Amino acid sequence: MKNLLLRQLSEADLKILEPHLKTVAFEQHSLLFEADQEIRSVYFPAGAVISLVVTLSTGEMIETAMVGIDGVVGAAAALDGRMSLCRGIVQLGGNIVVCNIDALKTAALQSSRLLALLMRHEQAVYAQAQQSAACFASHSVQARLCRWLLRARDLSGSDQLQFTQEYLGQMLGVRRSSVTVVARTLQAAGLIRYARGKIRILDAEGLEEGTCECYAAVRARYEQLLGTDTTKRIDAISS
Repeated sequence: MKNLLLRQLSEADLKILEPHLKTVAFEQHSLLFEADQEIRSVYFPAGAVISLVVTLSTGEMIETAMVGIDGVVGAAAALDGRMSLCRGIVQLGGNIVVCNIDALKTAALQSSRLLALLMRHEQAVYAQAQQSAACFASHSVQARLCRWLLRARDLSGSDQLQFTQEYLGQMLGVRRSSVTVVARTLQAAGLIRYARGKIRILDAEGLEEGTCECYAAVRARYEQLLGTDTTKRIDAISS
């Protein structure tokens, strides 16, 4: 089981949920739910990466948080917040373990440990959204792109990422031309290889040197609240 949150469940909790878990392969850009829509399923990424985005009246989308192998999407709905506050999109295609929302709620009401885990996760996602807001306001496009690529790498467990410049611009809230300039700079420095919508991270340590404080801050918050550090557990999960 590649999802770190599911790995933390006790045998008893997992036994309750297991009949209601189904692994589904999702394609990139699949829409999981819209804002102000009732959520009926909970999603535990197990290879895929999900973006939580806010859509503006102009049609622009801005990412507020990114969830992958370290988390779950829709858990707040299982805790009675049935309506989604944002749009959920599959950022990187792959497997997601889907759980019936009522089954998760029943299990959480029977297990104080599971309930606490879900609540701490929602805190971690909220902290990530706050950090993203600060990052948008204060840091350069290059630092933000480095942070974003590293986070996507951590949550997918892969150095190979499939993103168009247009999509990266949408997620970062900048023009495509700005992404083009920064991507060329990172490629010239030997940190990434970029061609035809595919990005390969060649030097993760170099990217980390170029990112802002927000990357480490989000990692530290997840480690504090959930005891999960994705960068240290990618190899273990992939094996």
